[in-house]
Amino acid sequence: MDTDVIVIGAGPTGLTLAAELRLGGADVIVFERRTERSWESRGIGVTARATEMFHQRGLLDRLENIEITRQGHFGGIPIDFGVLEGSHFGMRGAPQYKIEEMLEGWALELGATLRRGHELVDLRDGPDGVTAVVHGPDGLRECTARYLVGCDGGRSTVRRLAGFAFVGTDATREMYLADVRGCDIEPRPIGELLPDGMVMAAPLEQGYTRIIVCENGTRPDRDRTTTFAEVADAWQRLTGDSIHHGEARWVSSFTDATRQVTEYRRGRVLLAGDAAHIHLPAGGQGMSLGVQDAFNLGWKLAATVRGRAPEDLLDTYHSERHPVGARVLRNTLAQGTLNLAGKPAEPLRAVMAEIIALPVAARHLSGMVSGLDIRYPMAGPDPARPAHPLLGARMPDRELELVDGGRERTARLLHPARGVLITADATGATARAAAGWSDRVDLVRVRAFPPGPEDGGAAAESALIRPDGYIAWVAPDGGDLTDALRRWFGEAAPAPAHREEHAHA
Repeated sequence: MDTDVIVIGAGPTGLTLAAELRLGGADVIVFERRTERSWESRGIGVTARATEMFHQRGLLDRLENIEITRQGHFGGIPIDFGVLEGSHFGMRGAPQYKIEEMLEGWALELGATLRRGHELVDLRDGPDGVTAVVHGPDGLRECTARYLVGCDGGRSTVRRLAGFAFVGTDATREMYLADVRGCDIEPRPIGELLPDGMVMAAPLEQGYTRIIVCENGTRPDRDRTTTFAEVADAWQRLTGDSIHHGEARWVSSFTDATRQVTEYRRGRVLLAGDAAHIHLPAGGQGMSLGVQDAFNLGWKLAATVRGRAPEDLLDTYHSERHPVGARVLRNTLAQGTLNLAGKPAEPLRAVMAEIIALPVAARHLSGMVSGLDIRYPMAGPDPARPAHPLLGARMPDRELELVDGGRERTARLLHPARGVLITADATGATARAAAGWSDRVDLVRVRAFPPGPEDGGAAAESALIRPDGYIAWVAPDGGDLTDALRRWFGEAAPAPAHREEHAHA
């Protein structure tokens, strides 16, 4: 094999995955069709959960002039994400090209190989490995790996060549997007409904404003090249204001097409990001969903190629992420109905605004759009009793008081992308049970497990956290710790021979 894993596509998803694979000890080559990094940015920020995950790897300090915001929306109806626990809410001021630049630097520092100007033209998936045929500056070449992951966007070549079924609904409307400066544009960060459509405007860096124009009756046309004149004409028809004198650095279009592959893995080929799902980019969920795919897959795939994973660990990538993706597709379709369906949707918007004003509804929708309410299916020890509220949920960034008197934060413990076992068990039994996994799981002794509002009032003494920040076991009512360690981290390492036995031998 030329490498352990081939990644096709150097967007945010592919670069995150490459870095996570390297943190897990796997070799990775990333092939990217573009010869240089793009400065275009469909995304201008990420959701709260994606922000948290970047923080868990110590990456937020690499981004400049970012804004952490608690304000979001559902279909254009404002929501305050402050109803949820977390030191991070949404992140704005980080356009996609800056996030790509940050992620590329991180992946290369960790030892990933990035080959630009190489386009995938064929692949062969065999019982022992995958062969990718790529066309680069020196012509065709073949590269072999244990696994291949397609992170190559909504028109994924990997998806087509590997025969993944991509089901859903076709586009019904097309929206224009442009980054403009040189004209006075009133901010409309969550969009404004007008009689004949919707417009959005969000300030960017260097005096640019991101505008989105959705004019009722604009039919999708994949073969059309959108011009700034078309965008300016539509803007003037909807708002009455002319921006024709402005300067546009980027013009594009997108649709509300909604599709998802039926399986995230076929043999040794996997998909992540837009290659696995496309949807209306409502609430900044597109880029965020892709990087969360990568955080979920990276440590599992690295453990698999290094021979440390239990047999079915890689299957949990599909079983965990496919339902999350399907839920995002549903909520973006719902938001499109609320925000883009025009006058017929006004009664629905009025009713939804009343519902969102209720705290329980605000919490539910905030958790959905932010990604903070993701809870992977993990059964407790007694199927007849509800599992602990933290089991399968994310570990919020809480401060820990260590037994030695120091202090630490849970997010910083996850920087190396290893498992973390936090325990307040004074008997030492928990530490002894986990000793065989010390090469994969870090033990952190605390005076008390820090409570939080998301615990649902249920006490906790210890918690096992996966490398992606999700809780895989909770004591005292989480069942056997060694079962959870084997489930997520494989078999324990062989115990070292006693020094006396070694000397005798």
